[in-house]
Amino acid sequence: MSNHYEALGVSQDASPEEIKKAYRKLARKLHPDVNPGPDAADQFKRVGHAYDVLSDPQKRRVYDTTGNENGTDNGFGGGFSGQGFAFQDIFETFFGGAGGGGGPASRMRRGQDALITVPISLRDAVFGVNKKIEVDTAVVCPTCDGSCSRPGTSPKTCDICGGSGQVQRAVRSILGQVMTTAPCGSCQGFGTIITDPCHECAGEGRVRNRRTLTVKVPAGVATGTRIQLGQQGEAGVAGGPSGDLYVEIKVESEQNFVREGDDLHATVSVPMTAAALGTDINLDTFDGERELTIKPGIQSGEVMTLRGLGVTHLRGYGRGDLKVHIHVETPTRIDSEQEELLRQLASARGEQYSDGKLVSSGSGMFARLRDRLGNL
Repeated sequence: MSNHYEALGVSQDASPEEIKKAYRKLARKLHPDVNPGPDAADQFKRVGHAYDVLSDPQKRRVYDTTGNENGTDNGFGGGFSGQGFAFQDIFETFFGGAGGGGGPASRMRRGQDALITVPISLRDAVFGVNKKIEVDTAVVCPTCDGSCSRPGTSPKTCDICGGSGQVQRAVRSILGQVMTTAPCGSCQGFGTIITDPCHECAGEGRVRNRRTLTVKVPAGVATGTRIQLGQQGEAGVAGGPSGDLYVEIKVESEQNFVREGDDLHATVSVPMTAAALGTDINLDTFDGERELTIKPGIQSGEVMTLRGLGVTHLRGYGRGDLKVHIHVETPTRIDSEQEELLRQLASARGEQYSDGKLVSSGSGMFARLRDRLGNL
């Protein structure tokens, strides 16, 4: 005689829940529709018969006491006779609880998300901006308001399924003839049929249209930053909820400023004489005109920092800095009088004959260049 506990892979003191769980797992694995193996059908019969006995408290008690099944065949003979066999469990195992449907399906479906790229200026990235954008997406049909039917009409109940969205059919299996539930082919499982669809949207409940939105772009955004606008994407089918709209920012380059993180970089050219003598210059920034004091003897490549005139921090408070790079201009064309003055200056400084000389790499422009390359 087959040991029913071994057939299900459970111990003799297993609870009814453990027996039921083990049976379902094995039934799914061994059903001939799933497992075409040569021994699968016989194993499936054995598992089903074992569950028929052990799921019934009275049969299990007799089986545990006498080793037989109260006069039934010890083999598989009467295992599927219908006496006490849990057909509901078979339905739940293979058809997800078929026989008691979940009702008609909804026509409404959520719309897709949309993504657009919006260019902004560097100034707008520094301070933020309210940007108007045009979006070409699906919107709720203005004629039927998402109902999908021509105004004045409504969907009719399906004659085939009676509005349930499901139909039952008999299927022959190793268990005999069983009833399964499937979506109605006439109404596609919706329970109703749109006999007079809206002409503008062709029964979809949405149309394409261009609309204008205002996006609040926060200060500190950079190229690649995405802003999510909830339910501003594609309208859903049949009045379903809209998807989201994602706005991807592209910060355009600016002629006078270069962004590096939250700092801005600019280059200022000063004449050789101004670099030697020092001067004050007015510098145009995003915050208006600012005075920049050039100290006497400043060298090309030196950087002057204007605190708090950079890009606003996207997360947190404050702003980055404005880094001003100094470029000393050497005149390329001079007249004879200017040339004579420069020769007198060179003579006075003992520089009329200079072969050049190496300088220490510990400071100056060379050091800054070395450090920058070393960090790459």
